[in-house]
Amino acid sequence: MNNPLLARFADVPALIDPRSGSRFEADLSAILRHPRAHELMASAELNAGDGFWFAADDWRSMFRPYVVVDGILQVPVKGVLLYDFPWSFGSYATGYAYIARAIERGLADGNVRGIALIVYSYGGQGDGCFDLVNKIFAGRSVKPIKAFAQMAYSAGYAVASAASAITASSNAGIGSIGVVMTHLDVSRAMEDAGMKITFVHFGKHKVDGNSCQPLPEEVKSRWQAWCDEQGEMFCGLVARNRGIDVEAVRATEAECYSGSEALKLKLIDEIAPLDDAVTAFSHELSDPDDDEEGDTEMSTTASVPPAGQAAAAASAAVDAARTEGHATGKAEGVKEGATAERTRIGAILSSEEAKGRSELAQHFAFTTDMTADAAKAALAKAPKQEAAAPDALSAAMSQVKNPTVGADADGAAKDDAALASAAVKSYLGIRAA
Repeated sequence: MNNPLLARFADVPALIDPRSGSRFEADLSAILRHPRAHELMASAELNAGDGFWFAADDWRSMFRPYVVVDGILQVPVKGVLLYDFPWSFGSYATGYAYIARAIERGLADGNVRGIALIVYSYGGQGDGCFDLVNKIFAGRSVKPIKAFAQMAYSAGYAVASAASAITASSNAGIGSIGVVMTHLDVSRAMEDAGMKITFVHFGKHKVDGNSCQPLPEEVKSRWQAWCDEQGEMFCGLVARNRGIDVEAVRATEAECYSGSEALKLKLIDEIAPLDDAVTAFSHELSDPDDDEEGDTEMSTTASVPPAGQAAAAASAAVDAARTEGHATGKAEGVKEGATAERTRIGAILSSEEAKGRSELAQHFAFTTDMTADAAKAALAKAPKQEAAAPDALSAAMSQVKNPTVGADADGAAKDDAALASAAVKSYLGIRAA
């Protein structure tokens, strides 16, 4: 296997629709055929803690888009979803780290009223997926987050499910809530070629699952248990995110559904043309009198001035999320941990000490493990923020345009200038998502 991206999926649990195998391999191969792919992968900013968002005239900026249209940040969730890949590579692949950073920046951006996840993915790596799902779920306590899906299978659906609502197109593909592992046995081919591999190893299980020998039943059983554990976590997260019973999620047996079937199963909230739905999302948040049924959380958030938006939304949403988490009840470890995290975030962001210190409060909430009490004590001792002067990077970012959607980010310059520094510093705390 000479594709390092494809090799990531060998012998480990993956969250991908197996029917998409041909496209999956083609997309990962297309990335490496890009003339500057290796330069991009070797970029010093791959794991950097600062300088994440490039200036508009930097060729790498097209691989880290930040597109705000009418107050809605549009975050692509497309192609193969990859761990430790902080890029958005068109429709071929998207990194969990990039998605997390884009959402983090959007939550801190005063010009962003809501976040739209534009989902067209048949899945990806298990590594990092559930961490990102929990971050998105916590983030919807701060600002409205909706998903708009043409195709949301496996890891793609996991990410979409973390949003407060999912809109799917009329011919969408939804589901594949399951886990898959593969083992390649080349022992017969090697025997036919007159080759034999002998392993010399310390530890009984050191060479378990190697491709030069058939997979023993004992090893297969352990792998199955590994898959089952990941699958139960997946079902528990979807149940929590969607507010449905975990048994109903498990009963899907990783089936792939049409939009209408997914709607009946409550895996999505509505079927509509995606462009129209994104526009409607913007209008909902622009109209403080909008109390359309099913959008209580979003209407509340839209009617609050930006300075108090995070605190107002967090208190109500965190309480509701805590109740949901206890109701689903099957994946206790995952859900209790997520509930505690949301409670901690809400307590920090809604505290009196956070007023006038929102940038520092965001840092404590999203990029540290500080308890709410410790964070509030630190905030109380910190000076209140003053307006920040635009720096060169912020000014450059304000000129970014995305020709594929016709978005113009000029209106974001002033708030970006004040908040870009906080967003940049937060990367180390979320890069493993």
